[in-house]
Amino acid sequence: MTAILILAALPEEADAMFLGAGEYGEGWFRARHLAAYGHDLVIVTCGLGKVNAALAAGVFGADADLLLMSGTCGSLGAAPGAYWIAEALQHDYGATHPGLFRRYRAGDWPMGEAGEAHFAAMADPGLGLPHARIASGDSFVACPDAAADLATLGATLVDMEVGAVAQAAARLGKPWAAIKAVTDEANGDSGGDFQANLIRAARVAGDETERLVGML
Repeated sequence: MTAILILAALPEEADAMFLGAGEYGEGWFRARHLAAYGHDLVIVTCGLGKVNAALAAGVFGADADLLLMSGTCGSLGAAPGAYWIAEALQHDYGATHPGLFRRYRAGDWPMGEAGEAHFAAMADPGLGLPHARIASGDSFVACPDAAADLATLGATLVDMEVGAVAQAAARLGKPWAAIKAVTDEANGDSGGDFQANLIRAARVAGDETERLVGML
């Protein structure tokens, strides 16, 4: 039986998966334990940001065979809907030079020639979702200029956690995957759009995450 850790930043995102199933355990994090499709699952609400996501991945990931993340994101030009996250990077990791911020793969030495900055997810088992690269950082992007800068990294989505989960999975030697659904367009309306679309988008991502677990 495969042990799968599913992380979600917000309670609304965690609650959108396997509605009403499982029991909550004790500890630092809100964690729900259940069995589904022949797998042992732990669904953890990690909280916002890279530190929370990485901490939860470290606490629960050592006993997991696979780390997943489900939830919502901003769009950097991507159409509305759910996406298979094929690649993740941390857009706020790197080196600051005069007039230039050079990005590196998170955890790598941020000097010298910068190589590829992203972490690659496990192979898509055939969900049929569009693939995307997501840029993660410890800021909520609500600015078209900032969004345009992130798009130059080849990213079409932005969030605050997946890149950290990918880095933690790499350190743990575990495969990882993520499914994210769009709430907003990373612009001046993003605060209101995120709140208005959170429940709907979380459910879209949650449905696809359930479908993924059933395929594994």
